Amino acid sequence: MTDPSNPRMRMDEFNYELPPELIAQEPLANRSASRLMTLDRVSGAIGHRTFSELPDLLEPGDLLVVNDSRVIPARLLGHRESGARVEVLMLRPTSDGHWLALAKPTRRLKVGERLIVPARDGNASPDASLILREKLDEGQVIVETDDALAAHLEGYGRVPLPPYITHQLDDDERYQTVYAHERGSAAAPTAGLHFTNEVFERLRARGVDIAAVTLHVGLDTFRPVSAEFAEDHHIHSEWCTVPDVTWSRIVATRERGGRVVAVGTTSARTLETLGQRVAQGQPGPFDAFTRIYITPGYEWTMVDALVTNFHLPKSTLLLMISSFAGKDHVFNAYEEAVREGYRFFSFGDAMLIARQNDQQE
Repeated sequence: MTDPSNPRMRMDEFNYELPPELIAQEPLANRSASRLMTLDRVSGAIGHRTFSELPDLLEPGDLLVVNDSRVIPARLLGHRESGARVEVLMLRPTSDGHWLALAKPTRRLKVGERLIVPARDGNASPDASLILREKLDEGQVIVETDDALAAHLEGYGRVPLPPYITHQLDDDERYQTVYAHERGSAAAPTAGLHFTNEVFERLRARGVDIAAVTLHVGLDTFRPVSAEFAEDHHIHSEWCTVPDVTWSRIVATRERGGRVVAVGTTSARTLETLGQRVAQGQPGPFDAFTRIYITPGYEWTMVDALVTNFHLPKSTLLLMISSFAGKDHVFNAYEEAVREGYRFFSFGDAMLIARQNDQQE
């Protein structure tokens, strides 16, 4: 029986209507030319800026935390030995040197069979191959790569784009942040796509400190919430790291009264995992898998402000920002964004969610 004092959250309540033409299909030529909506997480007040104005909205002493994970060319287009097409999305290496991946169509694939992967773009390199070692649930598989794939994934794979993007980019680097460094993600931490080196220079000149965490984006990016209730969703684990230098800067920021500003839900997820560890008596840097699942009612401990994009309906990311700013405020902001013609999702516009008195008018 449902506890009436603690009602469950129906995912239908986190749905919204979005005109298809507002789904951004490609990035802007100038990364920082995107629009930036400001949302007061207390009052719900909304403002309209451009992303290049972000340095004016942060304060000296703030700490901006980015996710420096780099997207790997994880999308492999190949075929079975019968000639039937197959697509494999490499997610992450396993402890035994194989890979966890998504494969489609999964149902007809057989354990032990060889999947052939031609070199991309007509490259003269020889075909590579994968051996299917295990079939898991939800389309997941364990595959073994041959030497060619292991040594030169870039020669065979492409950067994987979300399913709502209808064509491959001419330049895969436009699906990387300018600070992407640590290889391992199956999707970009897209809030960071708006940053340019010039924006970072202006942030530093204003006295904003900058630090990095790493979270390798994995399966949940490609899995919408299918459960009727948010509490029934099974969230997958992702590898994340808070290095010593970042931990030290967080401590220093807290001591001087500055804010920790997370760039993207992936940075926020990593920082709140850190917050959980601190609460458990484990402060300091760490490398570990996280399965933190942030929904309305969660008590935030590390993140004071959040730079984020506009997220898919009924997604874990929409649940997260509804937790941070309040569901009513978030949905009012999304309705305003639709009315004002903001661009949505990975290549779309951005939001800064903070207390209004922390932002310059």
